[in-house]
Amino acid sequence: MWFLSRKGTSGFSASSTAEDVTQGIDGSGLTAIVTGASSGIGAETARVLALRGVHVVMGVRNLEAGRAVKEAIVKGNPNAKLDAMDLDLSSMASVKKFAEDFKSLNLPLNLLINNAGIMATPFMLSRDNIELQFATNHVGHFLLTNLLMETIRKTARASRKEGRIVNVSSRRHKFSYPEGIRFAKLNDPSGYNSLSAYGQSKLANILHANELGRQLKEDRVEVTANSVHPGLIATNLFRHYSFLTGLVGLVGGSNYMLRSVASKS
Repeated sequence: MWFLSRKGTSGFSASSTAEDVTQGIDGSGLTAIVTGASSGIGAETARVLALRGVHVVMGVRNLEAGRAVKEAIVKGNPNAKLDAMDLDLSSMASVKKFAEDFKSLNLPLNLLINNAGIMATPFMLSRDNIELQFATNHVGHFLLTNLLMETIRKTARASRKEGRIVNVSSRRHKFSYPEGIRFAKLNDPSGYNSLSAYGQSKLANILHANELGRQLKEDRVEVTANSVHPGLIATNLFRHYSFLTGLVGLVGGSNYMLRSVASKS
């Protein structure tokens, strides 16, 4: 449809792919961490960054699936530099171990893409007794960012290249609970709504990026922090919310509403 090809001020449109956006960029010498890189947006992000020469560390909850994605990427791009490492964002112990393991590699860190997430799950608590969506989508990434911040800062200073932290959020942040983030009832099942809980976790992603960006600017550090809405894309994020995909199929709009990750249409 015409509105999918309408270009914005960036020169790209809703039909632009990651390869389109990164065309001509040389990422040689850069290192990126991409969480949730075993499927969907994370896997495509890892693939295209590797295509541009970036050394990509894939933080994945399912290590077997992550290694399969790595093998598929290397098959298509033998020069790709990728590492798959175990990371469960819902577990603070797992996040700490991942950060320690990454630091032991003595790699720089230019890009941190906080992409992993879950959506619309039934009420559950994480191992740390935090509501599961908030734990996975926000708290885990918040902790990971803090643990890696000094590495990101040092890399920016040493390389004289701007570091970047990206929180993959969602426009769904507008549909959080009426009070925004239910701090007083964060882990309380009463009044729990799976989509509102998802919304509050995405709102937290945005607030985190905004405040982090402000602090970095105030400290005059050459690192930026931003949150992004990736659009409505058909990934396994919807595995707990089949109503949406069913509705799209019913009205016949799947080609326009739910795009596959790497497609142009």
